[in-house]
Amino acid sequence: MPNQVFILSPARLDGERGKLLFRREATFPLAQALGRPEGAPLGEVFSFLSGLYFRGKLAYATAFARSPEGVPPVLIITTRRGLVAPEARVSRTDLKSFSRVDIGDGDSRFRRPLRAHAKALNESISPDSQIVLLGSIATGKYVDPLLKVFGERLVFPIDFVGRGDMSRGGLMLRCVTAKRELQYVPVIRAVRHGARPPKLAPLRRGTATGNTIRIDQI
Repeated sequence: MPNQVFILSPARLDGERGKLLFRREATFPLAQALGRPEGAPLGEVFSFLSGLYFRGKLAYATAFARSPEGVPPVLIITTRRGLVAPEARVSRTDLKSFSRVDIGDGDSRFRRPLRAHAKALNESISPDSQIVLLGSIATGKYVDPLLKVFGERLVFPIDFVGRGDMSRGGLMLRCVTAKRELQYVPVIRAVRHGARPPKLAPLRRGTATGNTIRIDQI
């Protein structure tokens, strides 16, 4: 099977959960970790911010990534640091810096490091490798700069079309549990909008394979 590296879209920092993390008086463990110089893992932070959707992306990518030696199997898009591994640690100061950049307006502070890291990744993988984007392709805010680097090799799950964030997150956790990988298609030729698919069947109680996400909490 060809190698594949997963790129995950970022979580929003301006929601209610983001406000909790920015509160210096917050006492829950993740907020306290962000207040220390060593910070907390980016994947853990974004999972808290985005809930089911990002947890699903991270669990799915971890389960199905097949990267070449020396290449991170999973990378997360950030607003001003390009592509960052989930285990990389960030502090509250880092998050405040991220929140000052709007990725929707073509800010060079976002696009320049993203493009540089994408080019470095492109040069470190074989020609038959693919880059799997787990995120929305409805807008070009991060799709366009990635397409310019990866072209046909940038793919995404066709089952994402028409689904909302919660539905995508639930779908990916089901796939992790069932050990079933989704079908990917090139972003460059994809239909970016589609009809909403049927509602997902209820999950049976259990624990998602390879992570600590409780399916009975979805």
